[in-house]
Amino acid sequence: METSSCINYTGRFAPSPSGPLHDGSLVAAMASFLDARAHQGKWLLRMEDIDTPRTVAGADRFIMQQLLALQMQWDGNVIWQSSRLQRYNSVFQALQEQGLIYGCACTRKEIAENAKAGKRLGLHGERPYAGTCRHGISGNRPARAWRLLMPEGIVRFTDRWQGEQSQDVANEVGDIIVKRADGLFAYQLVVVIDDHDQGVTDIVRGNDLLSSTARQHCIARMLGYAVPLMMHVPLVMDETGRKLSKQNHATAIDLQNPLLSLGKAWQALGFSPLQAASVEQFWQAAIPRWHARFGQ
Repeated sequence: METSSCINYTGRFAPSPSGPLHDGSLVAAMASFLDARAHQGKWLLRMEDIDTPRTVAGADRFIMQQLLALQMQWDGNVIWQSSRLQRYNSVFQALQEQGLIYGCACTRKEIAENAKAGKRLGLHGERPYAGTCRHGISGNRPARAWRLLMPEGIVRFTDRWQGEQSQDVANEVGDIIVKRADGLFAYQLVVVIDDHDQGVTDIVRGNDLLSSTARQHCIARMLGYAVPLMMHVPLVMDETGRKLSKQNHATAIDLQNPLLSLGKAWQALGFSPLQAASVEQFWQAAIPRWHARFGQ
């Protein structure tokens, strides 16, 4: 199995501070933490607060408190995306100067109507953007958002959990938004810049982001960045079969019983229960078990 060497490994956990950690987000945090520690690498913490309307005041600090209570100590300084807007803008302008970014005036209604016109579905039922504004906006309408031209060709990569993956991003997704109608830079662009700038070699995250990986690889290659190795771990579902998430009002993990929370996340990753009398003993047992399965 392809992994980074122990010496060079740098992983990260990058939650959105829109609420506290819950059982679902703890699974992703645990997997990324275990993989970094099993490879004797760095584990960075980044707050993905670029989507400011969804950011909850104080949630970032509470997430940090939760991680520390679970003895998940990160390496180095915490990075906030909201402090890096100048960096994102410089990359955006460089892409714009290369003629790779164009303004898009399409409304959601217009995009939906174009989808109804018979544009085929992409991966996970996604409707590809039809490229309506690629060669210019008609009628002197103002740009509502800015899109990045996606290169032709199939993107292939091996996910360490999900196996071989491929996607024709240009045809299945279309040109992606990199700056939104509200003026905010889009997640797909900034996450690639952040991972590059922080020297991230390995990304371990939830399977809901698997469909974003090929387009992020496209962006990385356009910018001349190395592409990290990927692992997308299973999601935790609620009783209705939906992903457990803050939007679905998932409850915060129980710090009064940290071993219970850790044990649930561990078993959600497909491992049998561990015998541990303390949080420290849990990690002492879990790290070698993870290494035996994913460290080769």
